[in-house]
Amino acid sequence: MVTCPPGREGDAILELEWALEKVKVHGTDWRGVLIAETPLEKMEVINRLLSFETQALQRVTPLDYLLPAKLEEIEKKAVELMEGKTGTFAVRAKVRGNKKLREKEIERAVGSRIVEEYGLKVNLSSPDLVVVVEVIGKRAGIGVLRRDEILRFEVEE
Repeated sequence: MVTCPPGREGDAILELEWALEKVKVHGTDWRGVLIAETPLEKMEVINRLLSFETQALQRVTPLDYLLPAKLEEIEKKAVELMEGKTGTFAVRAKVRGNKKLREKEIERAVGSRIVEEYGLKVNLSSPDLVVVVEVIGKRAGIGVLRRDEILRFEVEE
């Protein structure tokens, strides 16, 4: 998932195409929010974007899966993604355009299931891993990331 200044979506799409080459970018109903799909591995995407001089990309959050925005499905996929992981974790959710889901509800439900299944410890201030849930309307993106895998760029608006 990629954010850019509202109105700069076209620039952001071009930059993603230049930096990644193999990418399909979809707009969303929210200004400044794009979904980019690529067959490239997560670390290759991160490395390419870090070495790219961007003028429009503000934040890039690599997600592992897009699925229907249903709490049960989000929980199930999060538990699946955390299998075999060690260290502390936190769940961070952002909900756009879905009145049925609440950010805190997702964070608590997913976090509880992970603790229940694997006994991992929650650390909200400095986790080793972040379970990211991005709800955009009827779809949800989910990923398990180290904090340095969420890219933030300074962009003039």
